[in-house]
Amino acid sequence: MLYFVLFFSVLMIQRLVELYIARSNEKWMKERGAKEYGQAHYKLMVGIHIAFFISLLIEGGFFHSGVNHYWPLLLGGFILTQLGRIWSIASLGKYWNTKIIVLPQAEVIAKGPYKHLKHPNYLIVTLEFLIVPLLFQAYWTLFIFALLNQFILSIRIPLEEHALKEETEYEKVHLNTKGWIPLFKKEK
Repeated sequence: MLYFVLFFSVLMIQRLVELYIARSNEKWMKERGAKEYGQAHYKLMVGIHIAFFISLLIEGGFFHSGVNHYWPLLLGGFILTQLGRIWSIASLGKYWNTKIIVLPQAEVIAKGPYKHLKHPNYLIVTLEFLIVPLLFQAYWTLFIFALLNQFILSIRIPLEEHALKEETEYEKVHLNTKGWIPLFKKEK
């Protein structure tokens, strides 16, 4: 139980720091004329993430059935996702946000993980929604929120891509990219 409390606390602190960074970046971008897209789905996305943590707290904490036998692998996977998260946030710099906020005519970031993936942060969140519940044997949380996360991403990613295409040269940067991963090239 101690491991769960410690792990859960670290996750909460991390999310609060990310929200602080996002708000700071939002203010900076909007002062420069950035536009916000997808406000309607954002509340649903936030609700899903809050519900994920509540479910994890209940199933993994209160009804704690122990740490997964493969915890060293899962913890290693979690640490790798966090390194990827930091890399993604650092690569976008002031343009990173939890909301869809686009600065018209801003240069499209195509460095760091964005050189290889269109949406590395969404891949990281997807992996977290699998790894974290597995680590604490919270299988209902894993099943329910893995599905809900994919549902919200099926709304969010097209909205974000539309906003980026409308306000920047996103299509030119990702001209040959099909889907999330540029390894899959569009057929001509």
